[in-house]
Amino acid sequence: MELNPVSHRIVADLLQARTGQYLGPARMWRINSALSDLFRQHRIENVEQLVCLLAAPGSDDLAREVVEALLNNETYFFRDKQMFDQIGEAILPELARRREGERRLRIWSAGCSSGQELLSIAMLIQAQKARFAGWRIELLGTDISTRIIAAASKARYTQFEVQRGLGVAQMLSYFSDDEKGWQVTDDLRKMVRFEVRNLLDTPPAGGPFDLILCRNVLLYFDPANRGRAFARLGEAMADDGYLMLGAGETVVGQTQVFDPAPRLSGLYCKAGGVRNSRSDRMARTPALNVVADPARRRRSTG
Repeated sequence: MELNPVSHRIVADLLQARTGQYLGPARMWRINSALSDLFRQHRIENVEQLVCLLAAPGSDDLAREVVEALLNNETYFFRDKQMFDQIGEAILPELARRREGERRLRIWSAGCSSGQELLSIAMLIQAQKARFAGWRIELLGTDISTRIIAAASKARYTQFEVQRGLGVAQMLSYFSDDEKGWQVTDDLRKMVRFEVRNLLDTPPAGGPFDLILCRNVLLYFDPANRGRAFARLGEAMADDGYLMLGAGETVVGQTQVFDPAPRLSGLYCKAGGVRNSRSDRMARTPALNVVADPARRRRSTG
């Protein structure tokens, strides 16, 4: 079916105004497919009719539904496992040393979707209970979608969702199953909290954060909003903290706020921040090369 460029651009502009995400001409096809369920619910025939309804008074709820339907909420537990191996084996021990005096750890998952990413971090910390015994652990997940944050707060997942990224031992350790699905255990659930927040707004309370995950979010921003987002992330992060982006994302050529972290894939430090001579220690620490060892990765899976 031929797309009406004017009506589709109006919908794309609504998404960009509300979230900062940009839909270019090559991705306009997503509008029809992403809104198909909404069209059925509201008995809307096409995008042209939708645009007319959005222009009418009292259309705020419909506009919110449209925006939420267009968001990409793809996520799963331990997505890109090699990157999470780095957090468990290098970043968490490093932060534990740096924060030994205050014994407090703050982590923010920005664009957390339905919560699997933040819960993956919680599992990594649970696996190091002795190291973090008596610590104040604060794990925050935010997303612009009210619907998806409600789902994350319930912490209940389908069989398909728990099998994506989790081994059987993890499923049995951190979940209970019933006819409604797989429910995260209370111990793990108490470690995390979720709230609705736009990444382009002021950073959430509770910072500065020692580790920020903003994965596969900035891919969809235009350069101007991507720059604004990096500025917000920089404001929220501790000077010696870390930013983790998605496997296909980088700060290089995108911002002056962050630099690549030495010898760590997909992790970034604040430009000019306090490094505590970390790069020198890493050059002397073979253990941090473990993620590049395929045999070791096979032994650590599950």
